[in-house]
Amino acid sequence: MVDHEVDTPAGTAVVDADTVDRRGAVAVSSDGVLARVRAGAGELTGALRRVAEHVLSDPEAAARATIVELAERSGTSPATITRFCRAMGFEGYADLRLGIAAETGRARSAGWTVDIGREIQPSDPLSRVLDQIMAADTRAMHDTAALLDLGEVERAAVAIAGASRVNIFGASGSALVGEEMQFSLHRIGVAAWAWSDVHEGLASAALLGVGDVALGISHTGQTRETIEMLAEAGSRGATTVALTGFPRSPLAELADIVLVTASQATTFRPDALSARHPQLVVLDLLYIAVAQRTHDRAHAAFRRTAQAVDGHKAEKGATTS
Repeated sequence: MVDHEVDTPAGTAVVDADTVDRRGAVAVSSDGVLARVRAGAGELTGALRRVAEHVLSDPEAAARATIVELAERSGTSPATITRFCRAMGFEGYADLRLGIAAETGRARSAGWTVDIGREIQPSDPLSRVLDQIMAADTRAMHDTAALLDLGEVERAAVAIAGASRVNIFGASGSALVGEEMQFSLHRIGVAAWAWSDVHEGLASAALLGVGDVALGISHTGQTRETIEMLAEAGSRGATTVALTGFPRSPLAELADIVLVTASQATTFRPDALSARHPQLVVLDLLYIAVAQRTHDRAHAAFRRTAQAVDGHKAEKGATTS
């Protein structure tokens, strides 16, 4: 078996270590090591993906294993383990083990509240359910902060601040996140529309041009409708932005600017739903960055929109019949 062969749409190709390094290497601290492996696993193929899946299935065992043991357990070779480490941004296996050990050690010290893989039982009290949800969301948001390129956020904010029109594309849960962003931008005077229907979205994207911005939201980065709408916008000259959990997904590959989120999949909530709160955090950051760059206009717009709806608020002390 040649363990460094990977499947591609054209057949089977050999991927050497240098290619992996150029495409996959990232700067990694001891924080978020497993988040980076999760984010990259979907983009790896063949033997490298088997290593990633094995590490994620039992991080503590991976941290204790020798390079030979990990190779045997994942059905690969020590050379593949070395390539995998370099793809994850480590100089060697020892550094990867230390990073995973530090992360799993913190999890053990925190107790069950971060053991988000544990099943929630029907008899569990709501206090424990709340702790599980908070632990998963907090970890996902911390991992997102570690992954996020603030330079890309800056580029997206500048583009949106100067845009004549902003289109936001997403399907299903991503559409709900997109509507939140559209509402926020609209309140500060940015002409923004959110589209989930592919026909309406494509028609709107076709009317965009240079100076406009299109934002596509998809955790997997593989939602065909979102890819089509963002591609149409880009073909018309609009600046394209992708918000996704997979930085080398089809959606990310066609975008000018990529904003990466992490998620913490659990037994009680699938990966796509787990991505919702990290997505909202990144979009909140982007929204505030846009408001900062359009401060006077944003302040005036927010004041006018607040005044417009003020009359519909209940007076303090008033009762309803």
